[in-house]
Amino acid sequence: MNNDIQPDFVHPQFKLNGVHLSADDLCHAALSFFKDGEGYQQAIGTFILEWFDGNNYVQMQTSGTTGTPKPIKILKQAMVNSALATGNYFNLEAGTKALHCLPTQYVAGKLMLVRAFILGWDLDVVEPRSNPLEGINADYDFSAMVPLQAQQSLNKLNQVKKIILGGAKVNSALTEQLQNLKTEVYETYGMTETITHIAAKKIGGDAFEALPNVTVSIDDRNCLVIDAPLVATEPVVTNDVVDVIDATHFIWLGRYDNVINSGGVKLFPEQIEEKLAAHIPNRFFVKSIPDATLGEKLVLVIESAPYTIDQSVFAELSKFEKPKEIFFADAFADTGSGKLQRDKTLVTILEKNNAI
Repeated sequence: MNNDIQPDFVHPQFKLNGVHLSADDLCHAALSFFKDGEGYQQAIGTFILEWFDGNNYVQMQTSGTTGTPKPIKILKQAMVNSALATGNYFNLEAGTKALHCLPTQYVAGKLMLVRAFILGWDLDVVEPRSNPLEGINADYDFSAMVPLQAQQSLNKLNQVKKIILGGAKVNSALTEQLQNLKTEVYETYGMTETITHIAAKKIGGDAFEALPNVTVSIDDRNCLVIDAPLVATEPVVTNDVVDVIDATHFIWLGRYDNVINSGGVKLFPEQIEEKLAAHIPNRFFVKSIPDATLGEKLVLVIESAPYTIDQSVFAELSKFEKPKEIFFADAFADTGSGKLQRDKTLVTILEKNNAI
């Protein structure tokens, strides 16, 4: 990995929507995007102008993985280093034909552009939507998506040789479907503070593998601690409970702040959701509400009109993992980046049902 590359570097093979662009060309294109483009194009234009504005950082909002979301300054050199690590790990060389279908307001979308600048990709940009390949007949070497986009594009994913998924956990039902494709699909682990992914695993695998120059450990809560000196100036302490296999491999178990203590038994909602994913067609999540006997009781929340659930749905769950109550919601609350807001959704439901 060549870490001498500076943020103002634009690889001579870089293309945007089929057109070779220098740094100066990019700024002119950005002004056009910013002034006349659609919303997603204006976001690209804004970021390009910020990337070449002479400052050594980009202002972003943290993901909330390590605590309450807050504004932070991310060094542009660290973003370059992240791009180089991705290119190295996934073998994405100059001339890679890539599809950018993520919102550029967030770190993952910004990094797709930085990778293209630095690594010399031929980057096509499309509107971020749930089915980004709809109406597209071109073939691509690489793309980054969220799981929902992959789910909605299953019949067209073979147009992309290699895909990374991030932003949300890939459930077991989608995992099974993705394993039947010829496309190489990887689930990634990362956050704004680590400038997208610092680890990846092939779909269907158990353990994440750290990218180059990244090592991992755990704290006294068994939560992941990331040492990635080329992208973060100090170790990043997360709220993700993991099993660390060695300094570069770990198995993700769930969120420390989501762990439910029900009658003295610790339950990981993410593991329960994994077992239910193939049996519940709608969006859903499990969470706890206060209970006089158990302290916390497990509840299942489904985005749907109410219906009767067959008990066979819970066949894979232990007796402790079975929901004590089921709620239905017309629509879940989401963040601007599409992440589910569990607390807000549940509070709204409980208020509606006069349960709080």
